[in-house]
Amino acid sequence: MKIELTENYLPVFEAISSNVRIQVIHLLSQRPMNIKELAEALGLSSAIMTMHVKKLEKAGLVRSEMTPGKGGAAQKVCRLTVEDLEVAFPAKNVVPREVRRTEVSVGHFTDLNIQPTCGICTRNSVIGIFDDPRCFLDPDRLNAKILWFGQGYIEYKLPNYLMGSEVPEELEISMEISSEAPYTNNNWPSDITFYFNGVRLGMWTSPGDFGGKGKLNPPWWFESVNQYGLLKHLIVKKEGTFMDGIKLSDVTIDEIDVRNSQWTFRIAVESDAEHIGGVTLFGSGFGNHNQDLVFRLYYTKADQEQAASAK
Repeated sequence: MKIELTENYLPVFEAISSNVRIQVIHLLSQRPMNIKELAEALGLSSAIMTMHVKKLEKAGLVRSEMTPGKGGAAQKVCRLTVEDLEVAFPAKNVVPREVRRTEVSVGHFTDLNIQPTCGICTRNSVIGIFDDPRCFLDPDRLNAKILWFGQGYIEYKLPNYLMGSEVPEELEISMEISSEAPYTNNNWPSDITFYFNGVRLGMWTSPGDFGGKGKLNPPWWFESVNQYGLLKHLIVKKEGTFMDGIKLSDVTIDEIDVRNSQWTFRIAVESDAEHIGGVTLFGSGFGNHNQDLVFRLYYTKADQEQAASAK
C-alpha cells in the first residue's frame, strides 16, 4: 500500500500511532483472528479491542467479516488487507500545486440504468418506494442524500473550470460507498467499476453492506438497512489510477481528457462482474462521513513549471 504525506491519509497514520494497534497488525500477519482472540492475546476487553480494530478498518489496513462461530454464534473475524506500507514524502523543488474542489450531491446524477434492489432517500423521507427504479427519476431526487442499487450504473456530470495556463497533475474523487445487500450483510463483496469521461479507471471490490448504526443517519432511518460505507479516495495521476494508495490500473491523468469543459463520472456494477453485490452511495447527513461526491483537481501554473525547470 503506497500513501502520501497528506491529510487524505490521516486515518492511516492514526491507525499505526498506537502500540496496541501495531501489536494487532503483528498478530494478524500470522493468521486471521476474531475480536475475542485478539483481546485475550493483548489482555484487553473485547469492547476496547473493537475500538482499535475499527480504527484499523477505517485506515483500510484491516477487513472484518461476520462468520459463524462455535455453537452457531456469529463472530467478527479480522484479517490484514495489506502486506506493506510505503509513505511518499514530498519531493524537493516541487512546483507548488493549487486545487479546485467541487462537491456533487449524490442525487445530482444525469444518467442511470439500474436494477433492484434499489432505493433513494432525502434526509427527511424515502422518495417513492423501495425497489422501483422509476423513483430515481422523481424531481425530488435532487435532494437525495443516499441511494443504492443492485446492478447497473449511475453517472454524474459536472463542469470543469481548468484554465489553459493550468497544468493538471492529479484528480482525486472521494466518496462514502459500500455494497448493497438485501437488508445488510458485512460480508457481501461487490466489484464496483469507475469510469471518467468514458475511460475505465479500474475496479474496486467493496467488502460488504454494513449494518450497525451510522453516525449521521436521521432518527427515522431504518436500522435493518444500509447504515454506513467506507470513505474511499480514487486518485488518477501520472503514475496511474489508485484507490487509497493501491493501484487499480495504468490509466493516467493524461488519458482521461481532463481538460474537457465537462466531466462525466460513472459508478457501475457490471453484468459480467465476479461479485455482483450492488452499490450504496452515502451523501452528507447519512453514514459516517459528512460529504457527498467530492472532486479535487490539483494543478500547477504553466509559468511556475517553466520557472522551476529553469533553475
